[in-house]
Amino acid sequence: MKTRGGIEKADLKVARKIGQWRDHPAVRTVGIVGELADQPQLYALSAATVVIGLFRADSRMVRAGVRMLAAEWLATKAKNFVKHRVDRTRPHVPVEGGRYRIERGGSRDSAMSSFPSGHTAGAVAVARAYSSEYPEHAATATLLATLAGGIQIPRCSHFVSDVGAGAVIGLAAGSLVAKRSQPRRMA
Repeated sequence: MKTRGGIEKADLKVARKIGQWRDHPAVRTVGIVGELADQPQLYALSAATVVIGLFRADSRMVRAGVRMLAAEWLATKAKNFVKHRVDRTRPHVPVEGGRYRIERGGSRDSAMSSFPSGHTAGAVAVARAYSSEYPEHAATATLLATLAGGIQIPRCSHFVSDVGAGAVIGLAAGSLVAKRSQPRRMA
């Protein structure tokens, strides 16, 4: 039997401590808001941004929406690459008395797909992409992405390190899209 490292031990400790709040009305309410960071919702939000921008003839908004779509796509691909290679028990399993496991990927069981957090990856990627076009809204976008990722912990959907890994993936995807889509300056 493999011994757990410090990160796993800390993740389990936090999950057991914070997991007792998962049925609290505030956690459930914020959790509903956190679901807006799921893939279909983020794609819809991004596409709606493009459509509204087209309707308003607002090229800045269109660019923001296109960046958001690209960032969500890239974050999802990266998250899936990792998720299919790592099977990790979701926190609700040990919180409810089940056995915690982490092993080489391959499972199709939702209860074994904790690492990394796709909600966090998508929310951070979209927020970063949006902020590259609207830097004046970066603080709000970052706050919303942080809330969408952070609520996954008390909901027992993800461990702290799952959320952290999702944030890194999202930041990389959003930053890559923001950097690559900057207009080139003529000399």
